[in-house]
Amino acid sequence: MSILRRRSKVRNSSDFSEAEKDKDADESKKDKGKEKLNRKQDGGERRIKKWTCVDSCCWFIGFICSMWWFLLFLYNAMPASFPQYVTEAITGPLPDPPGVKLKKEGLTAKHPVVFVPGIVTGGLELWEGRQCADGLFRKRLWGGTFGEVYKRPLCWVEHMSLDNETGLDPPGIRVRPVSGLVAADYFAPGYFVWAVLIANLARIGYEEKTMYMAAYDWRISFQNTEVRDRTLSRIKSNIELMVATNGGRKVVVIPHSMGVLYFLHFMKWVEAPAPMGGGGGTNWCAEHIKAVMNIGGPFLGVPKAVSGFFSNEARDIAAASLDSICNKWAYAPGFLDKDVFGLQTLQHLMRMARTWDSTMSMIPKGGDTIWGGLDWSPEGVYNCGAKKPKNNNTHTKVPNGKGASSFMEGVNYGRIVSFGKDVAELHSSKIERVDFRDSVKGNNPVNKCDVWTEYQELGVGGIKAVVDYKVYTAGSILDLLHFVAPKLMKREGAHFSHGIADNLDDPKYTHYKYWSNPLETRLPNAPEMEIFSMYGVGIPTERAYVYKLTSTAECSIPFQIDTSANGGSENSCLKDGVFSVNGDETVPVLSAGFMCAKGWRGKTRFNPSGIRTYVREYNHAPPANLLEGRGTQSGAHVDMLGNFALIEDILRVAAGATGEELGGDQVHSDIFKWSKKINLQL
Repeated sequence: MSILRRRSKVRNSSDFSEAEKDKDADESKKDKGKEKLNRKQDGGERRIKKWTCVDSCCWFIGFICSMWWFLLFLYNAMPASFPQYVTEAITGPLPDPPGVKLKKEGLTAKHPVVFVPGIVTGGLELWEGRQCADGLFRKRLWGGTFGEVYKRPLCWVEHMSLDNETGLDPPGIRVRPVSGLVAADYFAPGYFVWAVLIANLARIGYEEKTMYMAAYDWRISFQNTEVRDRTLSRIKSNIELMVATNGGRKVVVIPHSMGVLYFLHFMKWVEAPAPMGGGGGTNWCAEHIKAVMNIGGPFLGVPKAVSGFFSNEARDIAAASLDSICNKWAYAPGFLDKDVFGLQTLQHLMRMARTWDSTMSMIPKGGDTIWGGLDWSPEGVYNCGAKKPKNNNTHTKVPNGKGASSFMEGVNYGRIVSFGKDVAELHSSKIERVDFRDSVKGNNPVNKCDVWTEYQELGVGGIKAVVDYKVYTAGSILDLLHFVAPKLMKREGAHFSHGIADNLDDPKYTHYKYWSNPLETRLPNAPEMEIFSMYGVGIPTERAYVYKLTSTAECSIPFQIDTSANGGSENSCLKDGVFSVNGDETVPVLSAGFMCAKGWRGKTRFNPSGIRTYVREYNHAPPANLLEGRGTQSGAHVDMLGNFALIEDILRVAAGATGEELGGDQVHSDIFKWSKKINLQL
């Protein structure tokens, strides 16, 4: 028994020791677990401390991409009618698009339609480039996503620039216009130009064989589009083909913006004998064109072109239109005048823009006779604070031209450039001016910029001479540009003219440089043809500028619009250094409407065959909410291509209507009143 007890005690003691060991092992494991947990926590703290900006950027980019794909999924998953349903729930039933409305009335396609896009709205693609542009063959450099601007900006600027001597391609570079309707239907994804008009024409039976986009390289001079690309010849051939294959029905031509001047050049080119012209003869337009429906036409130029050439600035009031988007992106003085990443961004853009000869076609034409002098202008005074109607009753005819604008105080609109707000307001007799034309340009450079803009050659003395002249009207603007940009203006003198013809029988006016200036050329011999001037009104539009001299110590453009210059009341037209007047945000009413209101009205020396002209204005009404997009009643320079009233007018004429059947003139501004103040020999 004792032996059994001893064995039992031994077993119990061994069991106890084993239990102790197990307990110690458990405690050891717990300690190790705590140590591991502490190490993890310490490691986490260390990792948190090492969180970098790169990590934040990656998380942010990942979040944006995830949200983008999620929203894209929702967009594609929702019914196609959902956006319209939401919009109608908020604003009420939407009106039928013009194409649907007119199809219900029984209108069908009749006359072939030709679109002539304006500056910047047509796509450009690369056909040959430098090494930095590898992989971009036939990819869009202009239009689309503009991806190459961000990936390789200096390479993009190099390929979008033209030769500064010839105005044509630099050696080893070929950039050409995109062809077809896709050339200018959309400027960028979701941003329509001609797409809405094309879609509405399709609803009444039009298709690609009855529509033609007369795409051209909008950078080069009008005559050079024929020299380099044979563009004018191709437009002529396509119009002839469309007339021949559509039962002899004449075409309806729809130019927009600078395309208005381009087609004016074409109508003279097609009549002129070869080799300078197309050899179509004096009756070609009468035999092939029913109507020319000009949209937002800068017939007499735009003051905005002056600020663009002079200081690379163009301050649009609204941000909706395409031109304003391009100008804000390319000329935004608040950002691009900085030395971004050492690229001297604004200087590069000025160098590029100054090689685009076509832009010189929009320098104001007619001098002081049209735009006013030191102490007068046709517009007199325009109340920029006047409230505009919320609804656009575009079929209200106002034959006497009395619009909604009111007049409050005098503005010297004739002074397109004034150095100082006080100079802009003083009577001319109180302004002391020193003529700059005979000034000697300084030999010492203004700055040591790596980018050549011609200002380096002015010197400090030349810059001071520009400022001391104080005030520039349309008559002296050309002299100013010749002084500050002689190479640019040398090419201008070879391709464009901005005066008023004394005698149109003078043989010199047969030269192509005069063909895009309506004050130095005659309309075709086509008495049955109709010409429309269709443009938006009711938006403050640049008319004159207050400038200041900037510091020449830095690498900068020496002149800038003085953003501190503002008027003394809410209704003042002087804001941020810019005097505004009635227009479509880009083209003042005076430029868009004068020729059809007076210069071509009836039989005049500029319109000897008496082509009927009509002024059709569209009062701007902004979209009621974000769901309306850019709106259906916009009068903005590009957005009005989606204006339902304008589209309806175009469709009716394309279907066979005349200007009288549309209702004749439709005027909301004072264009007829202003036109009477212009003393022009007719």
